[in-house]
Amino acid sequence: MDKVLVTGAGGFIGSHLVEALLRAGHQVRAFVRYASHGKRGWLEELPTELQSRYEIVAGDIADPRSVREAVRGCSQVFHLAALIGIPYSYVAPNSYVTVNINGTLNILEACREEKVDRVLVTSTSEVYGTAIYTPIDEAHPLQAQSPYSATKIAADAIAISYHKAFNLPVVVVRPFNTYGPRQSARAVIPTIITQALFGDEIRIGSREPVRDMVFVEDTVKGFIALANSSAAIGCVTNLATTVGVNVGELIDLVQAIVGSNLPVREMDERKRPEASEVFRLLGSAKLAQERAGWQPTVSIELGLLRTVDWFRSRKDIEPVGLYRI
Repeated sequence: MDKVLVTGAGGFIGSHLVEALLRAGHQVRAFVRYASHGKRGWLEELPTELQSRYEIVAGDIADPRSVREAVRGCSQVFHLAALIGIPYSYVAPNSYVTVNINGTLNILEACREEKVDRVLVTSTSEVYGTAIYTPIDEAHPLQAQSPYSATKIAADAIAISYHKAFNLPVVVVRPFNTYGPRQSARAVIPTIITQALFGDEIRIGSREPVRDMVFVEDTVKGFIALANSSAAIGCVTNLATTVGVNVGELIDLVQAIVGSNLPVREMDERKRPEASEVFRLLGSAKLAQERAGWQPTVSIELGLLRTVDWFRSRKDIEPVGLYRI
């Protein structure tokens, strides 16, 4: 079977994607950022029977040569490598340009030179900004409300341009808010869960923002389905549930699962600048269904239960409640 490259393979979604591809019988090359400690991120927690079945390539997505070497010999590329923390994009925006824009350009150029059969570029629902209408479809205007979202808009545009200019078989996927086991405690659901399980109160930014939460298992299935769909080439496609839930409702759902009733405290330092906050993200997945037969199968209640169970089993969730940008 042809070899598949996954960039950002050690991350939350990347590790789940590598696992799914291995279980489907693919040869997988996992591209992880080089570090002297030699860590492979969440890949280290894949089941034992999968640990010897993938190839690790350590490099830097911002380095064209290491990217070209990683792509060589692969027929499909799933590009997930990115800086994703929105608050940190206020602190170090130039690093987001380097990784998210230039890194994507490096992938696209390497895929063009190596003549890959398919390259999937991971976007984000954040490119839409606060909804002008819902459900948000792929024709919704793009609104850069943070340096992070601005770099993802640019990366998407470059990806589509490579299809139009060079006929590169590019698929751009915009998942709405993915959550599940292995997600960083920086994200909202892990923040709520860890505090509900191990803390004495729940500290958040705001209860009001509405999100369309997609369980990681569904997101990964969507990536694979769209990467194998000729109808998705040269297009942007959402992955969404079309069900919105605000942060306050997420807190209530998690506390009901955990069996806690902790006080909730909103903290100004956890809030985005008002004009940068995205208040409502609720997506349409009509085109994902039409192009790849994809639809979500895991409800928010079941997904939260599975995520709570994973965090409950962890021995390394410290310090609880610390704000991480």
